Amino acid sequence: MTSLLLPAGTRLEKYTLRGAPRPLPSRRDAARTRRAYAAAHVVADPLATVDPALDPAVDWNATLRFRHHLWDLGLGVAEAMDTAQRGMGLPHGLVRELIERSCREAVGRGAAIVCGAGTDDLPDDRPVTLAEIERSYLRQCRWIEDAGGRVVLMASRALCRTARSADDYLSVYGTVLGSLTRPAILHWLGDMFDPRLAGYWGTADLDTAADTVVQLITEYARSVDGIKISLLDAEREVALRRRLPAGTTMFTGDDFNYPELIRGDDQEHSDALLGIFDAIAPLAAEALALLDEGDAAGFDRVLAPTVPLSRAIFEAPTYHYKTGVVFLAYLRGLQPHFVMLGGHQGARSIGHLARLFRLADRAGLIEDVDLAVARMRAVLATAGIDGRDAVVAGSGTSARSGT
Repeated sequence: MTSLLLPAGTRLEKYTLRGAPRPLPSRRDAARTRRAYAAAHVVADPLATVDPALDPAVDWNATLRFRHHLWDLGLGVAEAMDTAQRGMGLPHGLVRELIERSCREAVGRGAAIVCGAGTDDLPDDRPVTLAEIERSYLRQCRWIEDAGGRVVLMASRALCRTARSADDYLSVYGTVLGSLTRPAILHWLGDMFDPRLAGYWGTADLDTAADTVVQLITEYARSVDGIKISLLDAEREVALRRRLPAGTTMFTGDDFNYPELIRGDDQEHSDALLGIFDAIAPLAAEALALLDEGDAAGFDRVLAPTVPLSRAIFEAPTYHYKTGVVFLAYLRGLQPHFVMLGGHQGARSIGHLARLFRLADRAGLIEDVDLAVARMRAVLATAGIDGRDAVVAGSGTSARSGT
């Protein structure tokens, strides 16, 4: 059995890996009974001779390979979303290139792709007008549709700080939705993911905000494919799901409660547009295939062990979840390094990363145990920890069994 020493509080504990109990799928057909998108991360270029915070560089080949990994598993790709470090490392100057490159790959293989349209090209250091916000949204929507993608209307920091009432939101969204050639997915992103979106839809009261959302979707039903809600509140998502007009899809963005929301109840279910599907893609694909076969118990059995992992990745401060997503891609050999745009690989503690390592193993995601251990030891070394030793020199910190 392969083991290593991992931080556990102020001590180190020996952890013996279980490894994946069965081979993970590398190819699956798209699910028939659920629409499922993984919000995909971008892979930084660690060799670029630029300032990683001021001028981040993307490894385009590795980034696109990861998208093909998701498509091979039958998942759609949600591109240029929050998981791609939108507004937290990915500069707006690279957003269009990311969208166009990914859409070109998707169109070439007939794969599903939706792309985030936002307003992140507007300045943060001066007031902007509602007309400027509309033009920014329209500009990005045009990029997406011209590239062959479908639009996800992302929440706008500029609109949140500029709007004075719900009517301002309805006006801006109405203008944008009315311009599209294909129905869009709306995205309601909670302030746990981005504190600068507090009070979105013109109010801090989520019930009142939901009323505005329902009004918008009802008025523009022909232009709205669905809505992704990312509030980490299953009851609130179900309540809104019940109010949607016929033909409007609820896409869960709840990385805490996704199995029960996707499985659904005796009335309806949510489809999926999730950041956690980036990290657990093979298991997500396996679970969705079981659901297609009517095996709800099998669906639950596969996804249940992933929930503690997801809850740890998305724990507060939630906006640093991207670090965990990229860390797992590195551990699983899906990219060659643990470097992020803007240096965000340092946004979580070594103890947090060690906990994710354990939980990923318990979820059945670690297929190549030797590779994962070698890479975890490399990460531990950046914190001065030699995962092979029973005692950390000079620290007095000893290991004890923690399996």
